[in-house]
Amino acid sequence: MTEYRAFNEDKWTLPDSDAYCASITKSHYENFTVGSWLLPKNMLKHIYALYSYCRSVDDLGDEDMPTSLDHQGPLQCDSDRALNPELLYQVDDLEGRRRLNLLDQWELKLKSCYSGTPEHPIFVSLQRTIVEFNLPIEPFLKLIQANRMDQEKHRYSTYSQLLDYCDHSANPVGRLFLSIFGYCDSDLHELSDATCTALQLTNFWQDVKRDYLNGRIYIPLEDLISFGCTENDLGPGTPSENYREMMKFQESRTMELYRKGAILTEKLYGDVKLDVALFSKGGIAILETIRKQHYDVFTKRPTLSKGRKIGLFINTWLAYKLKLSFYAKRRI
Repeated sequence: MTEYRAFNEDKWTLPDSDAYCASITKSHYENFTVGSWLLPKNMLKHIYALYSYCRSVDDLGDEDMPTSLDHQGPLQCDSDRALNPELLYQVDDLEGRRRLNLLDQWELKLKSCYSGTPEHPIFVSLQRTIVEFNLPIEPFLKLIQANRMDQEKHRYSTYSQLLDYCDHSANPVGRLFLSIFGYCDSDLHELSDATCTALQLTNFWQDVKRDYLNGRIYIPLEDLISFGCTENDLGPGTPSENYREMMKFQESRTMELYRKGAILTEKLYGDVKLDVALFSKGGIAILETIRKQHYDVFTKRPTLSKGRKIGLFINTWLAYKLKLSFYAKRRI
């Protein structure tokens, strides 16, 4: 979790703020070391600022959540509460209000980037990035709103509702990333949305058990009903056949989004093309791991080993270089 200490905020210079954002990114973003090999060095300070903002919003929205909820245990699915789309996990009202208040404060700090002089180190760096690339405020606000949604809603009745959540929690990140590399076309952003939504959904399917124990369910309730499942199917234990069939359906739907978003890499140039391809391949690899485990994410959380990550990087890099060589020869 990001450290939120008391700042002498008037003393943060831009170099100090950049160093602070770099430390947050490198200590939390497990794939960044590999990804940073691909990105122009002069862009790293902007990536650090964006990542630090996104990470901090998530931390503020989820701060202390496992500790504050663990003692209450998982939800029980009785006849009155089963598949109730309005059912919210009962968190302490004071704790929920505290998180919402922190998010409100974060929004005020964000707005200082657009109409003032920020004092918090993340926003000192972020303002430079916002100004340099003329970034709109809406994607940043959406990320805050996604975390407000997390405080207020812990079930999604339909797939369309879940997609709306992803549009706030994931899609803005891809749009901001593309924008700082000069890709502001709406068609490209829509392709990015498909990939970012797929990555978010993959994370949900990877963490069904973890989310359930924290009182959250991201599988649409309409799908639970359609496949004859209840919330009890999401708890610890051997997955039921109904659950496996339901998750096979989710995998197929998520893969379709990856396929749609794959067109994006063909429209990008330079090292950013390879970086975007790596994100997609990593998400697809997690999805494949879930399938190989027969959708059992309860016994073992599906992850990629360090060797698998390096293998993905090498294979993606080689494919990219071979394609460049092929087109170069055709031009001769």
